[in-house]
Amino acid sequence: MDELKYLTEYYSNYDEEGRLASKHGQVEFLTTMKYINKYIKKGMRILEVGAGTGRYSLSLAEKGFRVDAIELIQHNIDILKSKIKENCNIDVRQGNAIDLSCYNDETFDITLVLGPLYHLFDENEKKQAISEAIRVTKKGGVVFVSYCMNEATIIGWGFGKGNILDAIQTGIVDKDTYKCLSNPSLLFEMYRKEEIEQLMKEYDVEHLHFVATDLATNYMRGIIDAMDEKMFETYLKYHFSICERSDLVGITHHSLDIFRKK
Repeated sequence: MDELKYLTEYYSNYDEEGRLASKHGQVEFLTTMKYINKYIKKGMRILEVGAGTGRYSLSLAEKGFRVDAIELIQHNIDILKSKIKENCNIDVRQGNAIDLSCYNDETFDITLVLGPLYHLFDENEKKQAISEAIRVTKKGGVVFVSYCMNEATIIGWGFGKGNILDAIQTGIVDKDTYKCLSNPSLLFEMYRKEEIEQLMKEYDVEHLHFVATDLATNYMRGIIDAMDEKMFETYLKYHFSICERSDLVGITHHSLDIFRKK
């Protein structure tokens, strides 16, 4: 399976831990946790689909929540398992976001899908991943789904790194719409907000938030990494104040769609 080969090679050589530990990497994590904390309550059971190396699963387990973590890439699972503390109630297993048959219907209060939609290119598989997340979530439970956004790639990778002309010539970017035309060898599927809304149309859910989890952050990584604590705290406060603004969310690198199962 080519998709698994590409993903395994990528994550075996990518320092996900280092990305999330940097000041600029913390913004996405802290924003996501801010919204998770709005909805978690004592005694809730949480599922993370595509748990990666466990930054979210471990943080939640350390807070005393019962966490189930399912992850496709063995390299990530090995790192996650190596970091589990004795007091953590966390079950880790290998599996795929499009098939959560190892979990019963309406098992979880909170379901996190914070990476799988980055790497699904087939429309039916995207819908299957969302459907499965909804299926295993209790009525009234909350689902969090994250996406990689198109314009951040066009601006940062395309123009910022000088790749745009080659990308148009090779067909990676549409010459008229500037939509990234992804495939498994390129690893990441890029979205626009209207595409996410279209994808979600068939689901009878209550939409709660659409969040730009890093917004301007990745455009100014060096500046943010150099901030002292007071300046960084002020930046976070500003970021939190604008991260749901509809006129801004399209330029974020990562977004988070949050909805409640009816």
